[in-house]
Amino acid sequence: MTTVTPNWRERLPASIRPYFERAPLAALLLGMSSGFPYAMIGATLTTRLAQDGITKRTVTAFSLAFLVYNLKFLWAPLVDQLRLPGLGRMGQRVSWLWFSGLLVAASVIFLGLVTPQDGLRTVALAAILVGVAGSTFDIVIDAYRIELLTPEQLGVGSGMSQYGWRIGSVTAATLALLVADRAGWALGYGLCALLVLPAMAVGLVLGEPPRRRQAIVAKGFSQFGVAVIGPLADFFRRQGAWLVLLFVLLHKIGDTLANLTLRLLLNDLKFSNDEIATYDVGVGFIAYLVGIFIGGVLYARLGLKRSVLIALLLMAASNLSFAALAAIGHSPGFLAFTIGFENTASGIGGVVIVAYLSALCSLNFTATQFALLSAATSVVGRLLTGSTAGALIESLGYVEFYVMTTLAALPGVLLFAWMWRAGLIDGSIPTTASETGSNPDATGV
Repeated sequence: MTTVTPNWRERLPASIRPYFERAPLAALLLGMSSGFPYAMIGATLTTRLAQDGITKRTVTAFSLAFLVYNLKFLWAPLVDQLRLPGLGRMGQRVSWLWFSGLLVAASVIFLGLVTPQDGLRTVALAAILVGVAGSTFDIVIDAYRIELLTPEQLGVGSGMSQYGWRIGSVTAATLALLVADRAGWALGYGLCALLVLPAMAVGLVLGEPPRRRQAIVAKGFSQFGVAVIGPLADFFRRQGAWLVLLFVLLHKIGDTLANLTLRLLLNDLKFSNDEIATYDVGVGFIAYLVGIFIGGVLYARLGLKRSVLIALLLMAASNLSFAALAAIGHSPGFLAFTIGFENTASGIGGVVIVAYLSALCSLNFTATQFALLSAATSVVGRLLTGSTAGALIESLGYVEFYVMTTLAALPGVLLFAWMWRAGLIDGSIPTTASETGSNPDATGV
């Protein structure tokens, strides 16, 4: 009698076995490459400019480079349908993965080479180039992940993607800070550019995602409508779609305002680069991982709606800890608490909200629809950060500013609660799970 020896995955406890399946592990690697460009034009560039003596108004204006991420739905149809010359033989998703990955690496290296002494316009141009390349990379990675994961893997895969995103962003932020103190920003940014490799390796090893569906392509004058208008029309035909989009626009205003100005606060409170790396990056990393785990548990046990509402409340409350830190001053212990609270809340929200956005996407238009939804999540906060945050901090002070960001988060919480009561959350998700990355059981009350 022949006995079959179980493989290493089958020896794992059933509760953690799904995390070690091929698709969720791929989502982890994809997330790592997705997270680091954001760090290059976010906290890292903010710290770099603040240490060069650039004014708060100018530093926060650089957050407008993030707006490129909010416009990515405009060229997402190209990623869905345009076949790249030469590389196209690798497959639609894989060829764009490699093409955009190379663009990210080149733009990050360029950003590391330019300095404020070369002119702030040159630095701004380099930051925008990173935004364009990084957002295109995100379009491909998000579509690849949604099409790779089966419906039952959505919660686990979203969590693994968030783990990867945090690992990538923290690795980039820490590496850039530590190398910059010893060998300059150019080398730090150059080493960070290597973080494109995990996603490119996934594309090379796994090839085209098995659940990818080619959108219907029309010929002649109708091609533009099919490529650009079709994915958007498919979404907006759903019940409550406009309110869903309004929620997506509103729910992260407070969180975005707080996070994109945190490094200014830390610089003014005289935290050193090593302290920032230890607390904001190190403690934040661990807290985010804990939050992702909690988010996965909440998603599995409470369903999508309850877990999203809990996450929204925690994300709003976490901004009050920023106000408390500003009032207390230079306190490494309270900084650790603040960063721990905020990152735990963000980790929970990252899992359940990304799962909700993924559930809203049709596999026929994955790249375009997820690009629209993910781009909308922080556009208002980024506009406010780039246009008014620095001036508000200078006129109000940090404490009042962070209290204001907490209040700014409340409309999104209230809108989600009303949508739940009105049945619009379930109504906005395509009804057939086979057409989406959704888990219909996870949307139940």
